[in-house]
Amino acid sequence: MELEQFDLKFNFGCASCGYKNKPENAPLGTIPVSRVIDKLDALFSRNDMTEAGKLLDYWRREAVSLRDKRGELTIVSEQMGYFRKTGEEEKAMESVSRGLELIEMLNAADSVPSATIFLNAATTLKAFGKAEKALPLYAKTQQIYTDNLEENDLLFAGFYNNYGLALVDLNRYEEAETAYRKALEIVLNDPKGRLDGAVTYLNMAHLYEVWDDKTAADIKLCLKNAKEILEDESIPRNGYYAFVLSKCAPTYRHFGKIDAAENMEHLSEEIYERN
Repeated sequence: MELEQFDLKFNFGCASCGYKNKPENAPLGTIPVSRVIDKLDALFSRNDMTEAGKLLDYWRREAVSLRDKRGELTIVSEQMGYFRKTGEEEKAMESVSRGLELIEMLNAADSVPSATIFLNAATTLKAFGKAEKALPLYAKTQQIYTDNLEENDLLFAGFYNNYGLALVDLNRYEEAETAYRKALEIVLNDPKGRLDGAVTYLNMAHLYEVWDDKTAADIKLCLKNAKEILEDESIPRNGYYAFVLSKCAPTYRHFGKIDAAENMEHLSEEIYERN
């Protein structure tokens, strides 16, 4: 996600003195963030992870060479998600550490874009078994979103869904279910977010599998609700749809729905090939 242009002011001196007063650490330029993100999205739509990784690495080095901290923060945030997908823990942790450092340097810790990076960092920590360590970042995200967003904003849905995953890891099942239901309340009432409801339903299925208070019937209903969303013809069959299918297929396979899983995998591959 592209960051907003934070209102930073640097002393660049004046034209008459040839900018001799330019601070030593002032930016030398900026990277083309919008174009980089557009290119990255295109690579993800084809599931070309190798080229996506190369793109992020190149532009991070460029941002560093230009002292473009805002641009670097955008790239580092994207790297959190990238290394999460590729399972590269050491690189993922480095991107989290650098991202949090850059937010402090930019004095931008209370902004909505930074809150979304806090959420990305927390989700990355959780993905590598550090759910407890992620909790303060989830708390920061929730506070900033609450202060700045409407309750039905899709960013809140993303927060609740990812926070729920961390709560499951910590055996806080009732709180996790509450978080998932809040996410569903948002995405099922917004056409732009409806597809994400399938992922949330499947997360609930995994929750109910480990929660003694729930039954096989509860799991079955979650699988059914998710499948209905995935089969909704009004949802565009684009790269994001293919990505969601690839995320959902393993859950159906896990619960013995082999045919459904294979159909999702095949359709996902077809869409990626078309893109």
